[in-house]
Amino acid sequence: MAQSRFASGVAYVDGRVTPLAEACIPLTDYGYRRSDATYDVVSVCNGAFFRLDDHLARFRASMQALRLDPELSDGDIRAILIRLVRLSALREAYVAMDCLRGAPKTGLPPHPLNCRNYLAAFARPYVSVISPEAQARGAHLIVAEVPRIPEASIDPTVKNFHWGDLTQALFQAHDCGADTAVLADSAGMVTEGPGFNVFSVTDNVVSTPDRGALAGITRMSVIELCAELGLRCEVRPVAVAELRAADELLICTTAGGVMPVSRLDGRIMGNDRPGPISATLRERYWKRRTEGWHATPVDYTPADYQEAAS
Repeated sequence: MAQSRFASGVAYVDGRVTPLAEACIPLTDYGYRRSDATYDVVSVCNGAFFRLDDHLARFRASMQALRLDPELSDGDIRAILIRLVRLSALREAYVAMDCLRGAPKTGLPPHPLNCRNYLAAFARPYVSVISPEAQARGAHLIVAEVPRIPEASIDPTVKNFHWGDLTQALFQAHDCGADTAVLADSAGMVTEGPGFNVFSVTDNVVSTPDRGALAGITRMSVIELCAELGLRCEVRPVAVAELRAADELLICTTAGGVMPVSRLDGRIMGNDRPGPISATLRERYWKRRTEGWHATPVDYTPADYQEAAS
């Protein structure tokens, strides 16, 4: 299988399966020209999807919110994602699903109502927003100067490609020598970071923002883990000042899992290593996943291996 043409990634675009490096979309599609698309990402660990049905449900809700319909059922999308992982033979994978609005149909006005919608998806080797080395020492964050796009303009609970503010924040973090950034809204309340949710720990109470952020699947998992561990967890407004004064911080996302933070705006937290609660949540998250928590195992059949090698 190491010789498979799909080993480094495989894509599905509007009914066609290709190696990931060969996948493409038309330049005139609104999904590209206007960021008129939504997406979701699910991970595979030890040959099993994590919370696949939760990701599909959120993907469907995002499509409905943006009036996108690829004319595929959740079962159809589920089957496509599983097939991609089987074709790649990857046991550790980052699997994305996108719904894009195409170009206006010939002879019709250039209105989004006149565009066909379609599905694109891919599976590639697993990636993390924070390197393993940075996770081991604890991520270094800044609070970005750029504010998060207002909720009234872009609904943050709908996954989207409007990353202008997040991209600026990443450059600001790089210029400060940090790994990544967290963004606040115009009122000084914490929202989220580029692709991740944020948790703070103060006096053994775990808190995460209730606004301006995606309802992350990994975030939901952290809340469940807090309940398992008997930790008080609050979903509520979190001010930047509270974040800066916290005992511990952690960030979480599909691409990396639970990741402790050791510095914020240059302030060293604890002993400049992951704090005890953050480290415990990280350890418990991966332990539960290896135990099959919320898992959908992939059946890597010989038939798919033959197709991948062809």
